[in-house]
Amino acid sequence: MDRQIWANVCGVSLAAAVTAAAPASAAAAPAQDRPNIIIILADDLGYGDVGVQGARDVSTPNIDRLAASGVRMTDFYANHATCAPSRAGLLLGKYQQRFGFYSNPARGEQANYGLPAAEETLPERLKTLGYATAMVGKWHLGFSPQHRPNAHGFDSFYGFLEGAFAYTADAPSGGKEAWRNGERTPMPAHTTEAFTKEAVEFIDQHKTKPFFIYASYNAVHAPLQTTQAYLDRVKDEPNPDRRRYLAMLMALDDGVGEIVKAVDRNGLRRKTLIVFTSDNGGPTWQTTSSNHPLNGVKVTTLEGGIRVPTIFSWPGVVPAGRTSAAAGMGMDITATALRAAKAPVDGLDGVDMMPYLKGQKAGDAHRQLFWASPQYSALREGRWKLVEAEGEYLLFDLKSDLGERRDLAAVQPKRLEKMKASFKAWSDTMSPPAKWEPIGRNPANKGKYAKLVRDYVNGVPVDPRPLLFGGGPE
Repeated sequence: MDRQIWANVCGVSLAAAVTAAAPASAAAAPAQDRPNIIIILADDLGYGDVGVQGARDVSTPNIDRLAASGVRMTDFYANHATCAPSRAGLLLGKYQQRFGFYSNPARGEQANYGLPAAEETLPERLKTLGYATAMVGKWHLGFSPQHRPNAHGFDSFYGFLEGAFAYTADAPSGGKEAWRNGERTPMPAHTTEAFTKEAVEFIDQHKTKPFFIYASYNAVHAPLQTTQAYLDRVKDEPNPDRRRYLAMLMALDDGVGEIVKAVDRNGLRRKTLIVFTSDNGGPTWQTTSSNHPLNGVKVTTLEGGIRVPTIFSWPGVVPAGRTSAAAGMGMDITATALRAAKAPVDGLDGVDMMPYLKGQKAGDAHRQLFWASPQYSALREGRWKLVEAEGEYLLFDLKSDLGERRDLAAVQPKRLEKMKASFKAWSDTMSPPAKWEPIGRNPANKGKYAKLVRDYVNGVPVDPRPLLFGGGPE
């Protein structure tokens, strides 16, 4: 982002975004009339790595069945192209830039990093309505006690705090410090299976009252680690890295299946909203993830970095087997969940997707969608997409050029300037970067982020790791 626009990402008070208290009628509604809510969040899942999304070298029967039971979104986005900011936007139902969250934290920054105490998360809102709340898996939103899951509305937390984690107890790399609420706990034999088991047990234990589960898997984020049992299920894949990735995806798909089975076994399927999505696009250079047919990868605001597989399933409420092209974003999941729970959504940027899921409303849920980080920004407005990288601007017509290969900035100057003005107007309402934001990037990388985007647009996929570990967004 150029200096002028970055300077404009300063300053409007958040007072206008403070969430209003729930009206008495909402607070008084019987808890049993509210649906259970389960959000299953994959990590770094490629847009083209799910069977129902067109994957050819992998079978994801459980995710595919979930799609068949509900609505699959073709134009749904993460709030950011990297993990932590995306998760913040999802759990708070608003643009995370409103409170200065623009990128993953700087390495070694722990004390101040995390969600602001003044921001009310989805589980905090649901707890006031009588929900039992649980989280399993990856947090990545703060390390200090005041920034951990239990301080942000989760009754129960089992998982890890950092951005990446080992998958097996004998793995040679990756974090291995698991947590159960506020206490360290032994590393499980297989993290994906352990997180699934915890979610299933929570469903069994709370079947008589409304519950919220945030199943935040680290699969299929690096490191590429799995067990022989999963490798044997994809033995025909010749690429060893791809084989490990697909094996990890098998474990994730199994987890989705087990969670749905637990809901079914307890007779709760028609009382449960299940949402499946990813925190950002796939880092192909690192894990072999496929974002086909999109261009770009995690960390960029090309479609491959931000458009994610997303499914809403709620039998009897959400139509089965439907596909929707309504453009939405992770923050809309929180708004949809709250409205399903008969709660207000005042002060949120997210909108209730239910009318679009049911086909009651046509078009996009937002007239404009925005993304912003120190290196990249973007704006989608209908079929048009503005991409900015270090002050360079590209313009794409997604309707005719989904792969973002033809930059129309030079032939659409008026549209370009109008969209640049729209982005500036939005950024003027956001907050400056939080103190823990890694703003001091390596000056030697100046210009390389813009080149990375141009290379992808020109059909030259490159390895961005020198930028990531040289001061870029991890």
